[in-house]
Amino acid sequence: MILTQENRSFDSYFGTYPGAVGIPRKGRHITVCLPNDGSRCVRPFHDRHDVNGGGPHSTFASTKDIDGGKMDGFVEQAARGRAECEANVDAPDCAFAAPRVVAGYHDQREIPNYWAYARHFVLQDHFFEATTSWSLPEHLFAVSEWSAACTGQDPSSCRNDHRLPRVATIAHKHLRFSWTDLTYLLHKYGVSWRYYVANGSQPDCANDDEVACGAKRQSPHTPGIWNPLPRFETVRQDHQLGNIQSVRRFLGAARKGHLPNVSWVEPSQVVSEHPPARVSDGQAWVTKAINAVMSGPDWKSTAIFLNWDDWGGFYDNVVPPRVDVNGLGMRVPAMVISPYAHRGYIDHQVLSSDSYTAFIEDRWLHGQRINPKTDGRPDPRPDVREASPLLGDLLADFNFKQRPLRPLILPLRPKTDLVEPAGYPPPTRECNAHCVPQRQSTRPTARRQRATVSR
Repeated sequence: MILTQENRSFDSYFGTYPGAVGIPRKGRHITVCLPNDGSRCVRPFHDRHDVNGGGPHSTFASTKDIDGGKMDGFVEQAARGRAECEANVDAPDCAFAAPRVVAGYHDQREIPNYWAYARHFVLQDHFFEATTSWSLPEHLFAVSEWSAACTGQDPSSCRNDHRLPRVATIAHKHLRFSWTDLTYLLHKYGVSWRYYVANGSQPDCANDDEVACGAKRQSPHTPGIWNPLPRFETVRQDHQLGNIQSVRRFLGAARKGHLPNVSWVEPSQVVSEHPPARVSDGQAWVTKAINAVMSGPDWKSTAIFLNWDDWGGFYDNVVPPRVDVNGLGMRVPAMVISPYAHRGYIDHQVLSSDSYTAFIEDRWLHGQRINPKTDGRPDPRPDVREASPLLGDLLADFNFKQRPLRPLILPLRPKTDLVEPAGYPPPTRECNAHCVPQRQSTRPTARRQRATVSR
């Protein structure tokens, strides 16, 4: 089960996690100071806000944030993004875009469930985006190991493109992704799979250069940034569109022990953690999904791979390694949750969503790779990404000889120190209808404190 959330860097969630490669310090003093357009530099700081602004996360922004390995462009890029919002300051994606917010980090006081999963299972502190880009290319890599633009139905017509800036056309009925995706091999080998999509709004804009955009509907039947499989030729030709289903179906299958061999689970905007979504809503939604698996018969044979698709403009200090022309991209949080995961282990291997594909291929496809030279569908992709020698082996996160770890059933709404932004609207009907129960009260100190948010 691959469960993907949105737009957080590793340091923004686990930069102070004991034993992890986190925010640079000397003793207890943070040594990082990010340039702020000629003003006083900004240091990473503990941020209690439930809503965080984030920053630009396009290919251009990635290059500027990395700044030749200095990892110091985050605040200046966030300021650029805010300036682009000036003409539309009331847009939801601009409402909390104070540049310094990208330097903020949370810890176990705000995200106790995520830290609990890290303590009980495996935290990966060198897990990187598959490509130096934004959500759509990341999701294409997650299911196919490539991001390309195609001029026809033949995979040989596709050309490498890890930006895809004009993706508003993803809803166009004639758009096709013609290269080979993982479901082609799963179907060929008789391996069951489902791609579960939450009904609601799409988490991100339809263009990597957009800072604000109107809400777009998302469902299993609607091709989108987080639901690209309906546009893959292989899925259509193999008559597999019925395998793209709602998250409600996932929850039912998990509780009854009817999960397929391979599952992808994708949220809607309100629970994605993509600004302006609440951190607490995302954590509750993830917890609900994991609790469903842990409470069902399939827990004893399940590996849950929890990750975030891109860094969302938030600060991270580790320079991404380069595997090819496409990436790797920024470091993001990732965990392995399983009865056979090492307990309380921090994995320092270089990993990405490519590692998930290799794990699946080794487990069910006898090592067959998405490879244009061997899978019967030649395409001009630059390399076979999951075979990169730079990437580690996910099997190192498991011990199949240990006594299986018991389920860790967590409350959906644990008490936290999160602060509700002043004047922020209550949870939407979309969330209350099918995501998680209404939030519980936070601690009295947090309830009394009003958040100060720059607009």
